[in-house]
Amino acid sequence: MWEQLTSTFSFSALWSPGLMVAAIFVAVLYLLVTGPWKNSFKDSAPFPLYKKLFFLLGVFILYIGFGGPLSLMGHLLLSIHMTEMALVYLIAPPLMIIGTPAWVLRPLLNIKVVHKLVKFFTFPIISLLLFNGLFSFYHIPEIFDYLMVNYTAQDIYKVALILSAFAMWWPLVCPVPEYDTLSGVKKLGYIFADGVLLTPACALIIFATTPLYTTYTDPTVWATAMGYCVPGGTVVPPELFSQFKPLGIMEDQQLGGIIMKIIQEISYGSALGYIFFQWARREREKDDEELQSANFRMTEV
Repeated sequence: MWEQLTSTFSFSALWSPGLMVAAIFVAVLYLLVTGPWKNSFKDSAPFPLYKKLFFLLGVFILYIGFGGPLSLMGHLLLSIHMTEMALVYLIAPPLMIIGTPAWVLRPLLNIKVVHKLVKFFTFPIISLLLFNGLFSFYHIPEIFDYLMVNYTAQDIYKVALILSAFAMWWPLVCPVPEYDTLSGVKKLGYIFADGVLLTPACALIIFATTPLYTTYTDPTVWATAMGYCVPGGTVVPPELFSQFKPLGIMEDQQLGGIIMKIIQEISYGSALGYIFFQWARREREKDDEELQSANFRMTEV
């Protein structure tokens, strides 16, 4: 299929050079800020390599999902589109949040307007309902098909969805201690609620008995949707529709829902592990402080 893609679509269509340059710029800027420029920030400290790799991986996933081959292929197959959605909204945001030092975020969070916006949109109930509401609304067939052929509306919706995804993940993996207000138990409940709220969208796709989206069944609509991925003025012939269908429409649709559910489980399971590790570490540090305090009092006596 890859050879067919490269012979049919241009380099610009497959790799979106503008977004590639933007992703490289963000990655280089991040490495400078967390490396040579870190002394410009108050209370800066050495930052773990693994967290830097998390951030860079998150940037790479966003690029691949929004501008790389995965984006174009997601317009060919619903299963690829659902994979793209899962990676962009369930994997990349927590990686980038964990990979951002608190001392980089604090100057921004100290701006009054930013502080109020972050507090409001990351309030657990609001962030849960906002992200899952936008995500589920997106997969209503009429909404989905409208967005796929109306490029400006699609861009606006993607921005809203990615911002809500960052807001949803913030209470779980917040790197700034004074904003990390949920206890370990509440975070477990938050993840459980997240999984419950996301399930209907997956179930709608997995258990549907008929094709849901005209974008993947009507060659004319498909050709219009493909216009989002190719350089302006490029016409995609509807006749190409049948050449990029290695799966039946229903098999592709059901596979898409299953992939979304599997990646969701992996993402939330990993978050549970991260939260438990952080929780256990804080408890050990607390016990060590209490032990040191007790030893100090005994020494004084």
